Amino acid sequence: MNSIPLTEPVFDRLLHVAIEVFAERGFRATTVRDICSRANVNVASVNYYFRSKESLYSKALALAIQEANQRYPITSAQDKNLPPEKRLALFIDNFLHKLLDDSHLGFHSKLITREIAEPTKALDEIIAIAIVPQFDLLEDIVRQLLGNPADKATVERCLLSVLGQCLMFKHSRSIVERLHPDLIADETAIKETAKHIANFSIQALTQIAQQALVAQS
Repeated sequence: MNSIPLTEPVFDRLLHVAIEVFAERGFRATTVRDICSRANVNVASVNYYFRSKESLYSKALALAIQEANQRYPITSAQDKNLPPEKRLALFIDNFLHKLLDDSHLGFHSKLITREIAEPTKALDEIIAIAIVPQFDLLEDIVRQLLGNPADKATVERCLLSVLGQCLMFKHSRSIVERLHPDLIADETAIKETAKHIANFSIQALTQIAQQALVAQS
């Protein structure tokens, strides 16, 4: 079903419809005709505005990332004046809400997730503009919590452990909703789950930091 207003300019409508269709079917299974039919525009419009399906896909991915970041900015977690525990909690709350967004932005995270699972030539661009900035921010926070003794591999494992707890709720959402639906049932539940992940991670990072200090002494 097309959720994009027909009053939207053709260029913008094609981009937003492309996000939906590519998210639903993937790049390879989607045809230009599929997108144009849902957007209610002439099939030649993609060639006119974007030249190719590949170009449309790349621009749709870029727009998906831009709109998701506008809805869920990570600026608060970037504030180095805050304690690292608070920064981590803010990061996790933001990230989990972005992953579980049920509005039209849900297509955005689904599209990015599909690109990672079924990579195209656009994956390197996605990594550069969507993933690296988040990894860099989380790495900075984790390093603060672990302290100086932490080596690169330990930091990276901890970083991925934090992200993995959040991604579980996205990639296994259908299972979570069947077994433990109350954990992500609404805004309040998602916030509580984010708090739990943050507290769990802080306790683990604190313990790892203490073990590293003992090993050094």
